[in-house]
Amino acid sequence: MDLNQIYASVIDGDAPQVQEGVKEALAQGTAADVILNQALISAMNEVGQRFEDGEFFVPEMLISARAMQAGLALLKPQLAESGIQAAGKVAIGTVKGDLHDIGKNLVAMMLEGAGFEVQDLGVDVSPETFVKAAQDGAQVIGMSALLTTTMNNMSAVLIALQASGYRDQVKVIIGGAPVTNEFAQKIGADAYAADASGAVRVVHSLMTS
Repeated sequence: MDLNQIYASVIDGDAPQVQEGVKEALAQGTAADVILNQALISAMNEVGQRFEDGEFFVPEMLISARAMQAGLALLKPQLAESGIQAAGKVAIGTVKGDLHDIGKNLVAMMLEGAGFEVQDLGVDVSPETFVKAAQDGAQVIGMSALLTTTMNNMSAVLIALQASGYRDQVKVIIGGAPVTNEFAQKIGADAYAADASGAVRVVHSLMTS
């Protein structure tokens, strides 16, 4: 199976075919980073583009992202062995008091699909846990909130980062249904993303700015 078929299987959301294709490509001697970049990451870029063009919706993105992760799971040991560096380290979580995770999970999967190392902190995440992620080397902190009542807990995280002395060492991106760009600016976040595809683009730009 060639890389184009793996690429197509990711877009189709066919996890078993993606795994089969990755196994075959590795068996044929294709380097893990080549499979990652040319089949998985490029396919997720296409998925993100289709979402922005209105051809794909959240369910399709989730299915594609899960197929991509099925392939990525097979590549991770090889990537680690060959010392391939991730595009950056991102810690992501839903803020304290909020238990919604579909949006956060999709962002995490899309970021993994774009080559980032992702630490998923889960839901109902305390400011202290976000600070610990920064101390552990996260370069970008991603926060999600789905409730207007929990949005203000994003501000608490930024205050905690400032108090810990780590605010200048990380970029902070926020998102979620009630969250706006104006709110991001008001609380001092570095960026806002309206959806998973946008989040990947924003994190890329934060890492290179």
